[in-house]
Amino acid sequence: MNRLLLLEDDISLIDGLKYSLKKNGFETEAVRTLREAAGLLPEIGRYDLLLLDVTLPDGTGFDFCERVRRQGSRIPVIFLTASDEEVSVIRGLDCGGDDYITKPFRLGELCSRIRALLRRARISEHDAGSSLTCGSVTIDFLSSRAFLDGKPLELTGAEYRLLGLLLRNAGRIVTRDAILNELWDEAGSFVDDNTLSVYVRRLREKVEADPSNPRRIITVRGFGYQWKEEV
Repeated sequence: MNRLLLLEDDISLIDGLKYSLKKNGFETEAVRTLREAAGLLPEIGRYDLLLLDVTLPDGTGFDFCERVRRQGSRIPVIFLTASDEEVSVIRGLDCGGDDYITKPFRLGELCSRIRALLRRARISEHDAGSSLTCGSVTIDFLSSRAFLDGKPLELTGAEYRLLGLLLRNAGRIVTRDAILNELWDEAGSFVDDNTLSVYVRRLREKVEADPSNPRRIITVRGFGYQWKEEV
């Protein structure tokens, strides 16, 4: 049984989630404040995934996610937010989150997203132990790191997977559905265009000289995206 850490201050939501998640095969431990969660940082490796409420009595889920990432953990993180405004989505991705779900949400959707992230965390990249280079961008699958002009790129897990998908298909159009299946598996049906657009935009900001005029990650309207290495 996968162990989840839930950071949420709403008691009624905690009780309902713990009960429902247990029925779906997830053991859930809950804490209600940022302070309580911080006390678990030394043993964060005991958990398989984090469910973080954004608004807390003594801080935000973003704050806790940043502290988790600073200590080198790549544990999957899903944010529970009352707002799907783009600024909240971007903040969550920037601090190292992998996904977010807006309250109120369907339990089936949440469980689907949890399973997709857990599966991605277990699966090794194809051709592990090798690297892939396209122009000035290189992915080292053994270390799960990416480089631009020899300098490490600071990528979230989802950004890393998106970059790998685009590079493996360099010169070919990667459809929206293919990207959603790669990043979220069957949970892709719950992901809206805004979320995918944010991921693409954040990746462009890290690999493009001019993100507003992309030369590498090209939008193919009506289809998806294509990686083109600038000559």
